[in-house]
Amino acid sequence: MDPVDLTITEGLARLRLTRPEVGNAIGLATARALRDAAQQCRAAEVRAVLLTADGSNFCVGGDLREFASFGPEALTGHLHAVTDALHEAQRILADLDGPVVAAVQGAAAGAGFGLACGADVVLAGSGARFVSAYTAIGFSPDAGLTWTLTRAVGRVRASAVLLLNRPVLAAEAVEWGLVTEVVPDEELAARALELAGRLASGPTAAFGVVKRMVATATETDRPTRWAQEGSTLASAAASADGAEGVAAFLTKRPPVFTGGRPVG
Repeated sequence: MDPVDLTITEGLARLRLTRPEVGNAIGLATARALRDAAQQCRAAEVRAVLLTADGSNFCVGGDLREFASFGPEALTGHLHAVTDALHEAQRILADLDGPVVAAVQGAAAGAGFGLACGADVVLAGSGARFVSAYTAIGFSPDAGLTWTLTRAVGRVRASAVLLLNRPVLAAEAVEWGLVTEVVPDEELAARALELAGRLASGPTAAFGVVKRMVATATETDRPTRWAQEGSTLASAAASADGAEGVAAFLTKRPPVFTGGRPVG
């Protein structure tokens, strides 16, 4: 079986890690499969992505058995190839207008932690736990974790998690702002699918604006952001989705968005 499965239906991409026998560990084949799946999502202009994983764990991190099969010099090149593919997958998903929803069960460790933190909406089963794990084996982080984690929880908490490998359980993760919602483990799949489906039928272009604005919020001064918001709001209001949203509100009916980009 391929390490990643992708199906796209009615604008919703369901991207699934399929190596439960190794905790969905990420080696070169999985990293490249994630990159290829992300490229397909971009080409199909999907309106939302649901990231899930088979088995009891979301992703335990890098495939250490694979890494241990290389000598030091070969390992350096191998890990460059793994991280290049993984980071490209994450970059593509982050650049999509469509939101990415991650459903996390069991362990999200190492790169799995980074994958979860890179999603726009993170649902966690009540038994989920997030752990860095890198320094426990003498590694440093990848998968964008130093960037996303620090912005989510602040420098002090991020340092404790990354340096001390302090596990963050689901209930604490939602308090810290690492996850959007915690649900019973048995309800995770259904809740994630329902939420991703709702986003896939939403105003995709407006979602894309939100994603980009949130990602750069700490890098933009307030006057610049006011100007950007004025411009993007005007553009969105003039779009087909904007007109549909207003018409639906005024006639007290649910809107039917097409997801097209705003004009201008």
